[in-house]
Amino acid sequence: MKSFVHWRFLVGFCLLAVAGHGFGQALDDMFAAVKNNDLPTVERLLQRGIDANSSDVRGDTLLILAAREGHEAVLNRLLAARARVNAVNGVGETAIMLAAFKGNLGAVKRLQAAGAELNPSGWTPLLYAAYEGRTEVCRFLLSSGAQVDAPAPNGASPLMIAARQGHLETVRALLWEHADPAYKLDTDATALQWAAKAGHKAIVELLRQAGAKE
Repeated sequence: MKSFVHWRFLVGFCLLAVAGHGFGQALDDMFAAVKNNDLPTVERLLQRGIDANSSDVRGDTLLILAAREGHEAVLNRLLAARARVNAVNGVGETAIMLAAFKGNLGAVKRLQAAGAELNPSGWTPLLYAAYEGRTEVCRFLLSSGAQVDAPAPNGASPLMIAARQGHLETVRALLWEHADPAYKLDTDATALQWAAKAGHKAIVELLRQAGAKE
């Protein structure tokens, strides 16, 4: 009797190990499919039971990966499978933040329509877009309710960040949407000072025209 119970235990353990290995491989396949924009495989694996909210070792969810890569069809399918639109990765980034950073305007629009947060505390999609000079993304975010002067954790505004990075058209778009050219940090640093220090002469002139002072 004891040998029979022991045999059943060993068989059960082996079956669980095989199942676990199969699940792990399926999850790896899902992340590869999302990265490669392989919608049929994504569909098949969702049907097999892979959770649309699965995340990798860095905390990036499938939706975050799809948004970062700009794979809109895959992103739409994950949203249809109830992927959490405001899930964060290990450093607090959301899908819309990374879509904004990469300039994936279509993904940004779809995520905003699905309820993505535009004004979280700390880093925001607008700050990410301003850093990379994604002007059209900035315009869309602002038209959708993003706060034009919402500060980064270090206190810098989107205008300051765009000015320091040398993104002339982004600076122009932010000023058009009433970004404050006089905004300053506790250290009294301003967009004008950052642009001047970085040697961005056209931005310095534009900020002065907008009322920025030395």
